[in-house]
Amino acid sequence: MAGRTRRPNWSEWLDRWDRQQESFNPAREARFTAMMDVLEAKLGRRFTLLDLGSGPGSLSARILGRFPAARSVAVDYDPVVRQVGEGALGTFGGRLAWVDAKLGAPGWTHELPRHRFDAAVSTTALHWLTPRDLSRLYLDLGRLLRRGGVFLNGDYLPWDPTDRDLAGLGRKHVRLYLRRQRSTPRDEWRGWKQWWTAARKVPALREAFAEHDRREAGHPRERQVTLSYHVRRLKAAGFRTVTVVWQIFENRILFAVR
Repeated sequence: MAGRTRRPNWSEWLDRWDRQQESFNPAREARFTAMMDVLEAKLGRRFTLLDLGSGPGSLSARILGRFPAARSVAVDYDPVVRQVGEGALGTFGGRLAWVDAKLGAPGWTHELPRHRFDAAVSTTALHWLTPRDLSRLYLDLGRLLRRGGVFLNGDYLPWDPTDRDLAGLGRKHVRLYLRRQRSTPRDEWRGWKQWWTAARKVPALREAFAEHDRREAGHPRERQVTLSYHVRRLKAAGFRTVTVVWQIFENRILFAVR
């Protein structure tokens, strides 16, 4: 019909998202694989999980693809990436639910379709939370996860700046990596900015961007919450085992058992 807006190829937008994420985290797929290996080793192949700060569902898609009996609830506060994910993945055959909620905000768990999970996972997301919201999130996870449930956070988790040897090692590794790539910190964000600039021109995302802009008005700056802070707050929330199970310098997977 003349004048009808063509439906975007959401799968291609999800692929483009993955490519720009890999441009500044080339170990992304290795980190995903390690997270899934931990889930299988600890929980087997049948479980229900929370994907925290899911974006368009990249991690959930990989987990559900590997484990046909698993289910996931993807939680994100950004309507743009959530629309891309829902368009590309749908409900993954009834095994994937999407939730609009702001992690760590009071009452965010009320939006969840259930209140008991075997696992919670997150990747490249929780560094946006303030320490206060992160502490509240961990307390909430302490109530949402069953006894023996696991939490996995794959993210940039820096050493404490007071430990000069380790903190300096992390900074030097970043500089060495950028030198090998012949890039700068500004180059790392180029793919990210290009994705968002292109997505803003998609008519089907116009309403989502209007809401995105309204919510971004109060978005905090990126936080440098240290690894030791995460460990302390998880233990305070009732997690028994809290340790790093995979890392490349400060790119880590933090593992905790409820």
